[in-house]
Amino acid sequence: MIQSGTVLNVIDNSGAKEVRCIKVLGGYRKRYAYIGDLIVVSVIALRTKRKISTKVKKGEVLKALLVRTKTPLKYFSGGECLHFFENSVVLLNNQHKPTGTRIFGSLPQKIRYTKHLRLASLSSGLIF
Repeated sequence: MIQSGTVLNVIDNSGAKEVRCIKVLGGYRKRYAYIGDLIVVSVIALRTKRKISTKVKKGEVLKALLVRTKTPLKYFSGGECLHFFENSVVLLNNQHKPTGTRIFGSLPQKIRYTKHLRLASLSSGLIF
């Protein structure tokens, strides 16, 4: 469960390292975000210390797709649940296209059934 103020890791090569959630999108008074939800984030740390051109700047406000959470994702089929060791996002632009060109690590298979199918092909693999 991700809410306003949560610090998240970025798992693409857009140049950001950590972001902070500002708002959970998707409805009136929606408080928590889960895997596959859109959120509005602000960049708080960049991946490089040197002055190399990155696609994002510190303090920039962007949209992001939540792809990993520590909270278990329960499946109704058999009682299995999926959880990760970190809370992670992939940064998107205003047209909901990925900012980076690569995604580090695997994504849950639930991403395949959203409108962000391109992220599934950029990742190294899909897990249960």
